[in-house]
Amino acid sequence: MLPLTPPPPKMQKQNKPTPLNQIVVSKLVVVDQQTHPPELTSTKSRTATLLRPPRRTNPIIWCAAVLCLIFSLLLILAGIATLILFLVIKPRHPLFDTVGANLNSIYVDSPEYLNGDFAFLANFSNPNRKIDVRFEYLDIELYFFDRLIATQALQPFSQRRGETRLESVRMVSSEVYLPPNLAMELQKQVQNNRVVYNVRGTFRIKVSMGLSHFSYWLHGRCQVEMTGPPTGILVSKNCRTKM
Repeated sequence: MLPLTPPPPKMQKQNKPTPLNQIVVSKLVVVDQQTHPPELTSTKSRTATLLRPPRRTNPIIWCAAVLCLIFSLLLILAGIATLILFLVIKPRHPLFDTVGANLNSIYVDSPEYLNGDFAFLANFSNPNRKIDVRFEYLDIELYFFDRLIATQALQPFSQRRGETRLESVRMVSSEVYLPPNLAMELQKQVQNNRVVYNVRGTFRIKVSMGLSHFSYWLHGRCQVEMTGPPTGILVSKNCRTKM
């Protein structure tokens, strides 16, 4: 038998220090200081903007703003003055009316063409007590129902406050075409001794209030009922004037 050799003793694991030349240096992520996150860049931009001194306003802009302010104040004051003036004076528009009329002739030819002679006395009145007016444009039209049968223009004139003016207006119809239904209606009215005409006036009015002036359009409407020609006279009327 071979002699038993004792087993070698167990080697105990020892923690030996690592030599300096074997130290492993971990790789570090180096952050470039010149590269910043977007949030940091935005914050720095806002801070720089806040710290930046304000720019001086252009003097031209200041002058324009002052002029606009002055113009606005003048416009407001003018509006207030005009409103006060209207409330104190209480202006009224002129009135158009007729005080008399004559139907001299009506003749329907072939059988739908009208020939007629109609005259009336137009009454223009200025009801204002503190305002003068001027009629710069006057156009008067004569209608049978909705058909224009005559027209007449008048010369411009002025009216002082509270003044009334009468104008003689003659409306002559010559070979004016009428549709068959209107021609028959006109002949029927002549036979019944009652003829109805419509007078329409269009006027341009200029109003003077001290140093201020303004113009507007005025419309007069009169429906007149006449007896038959040749001695047709005014039987009734219905007149109104509106802007």
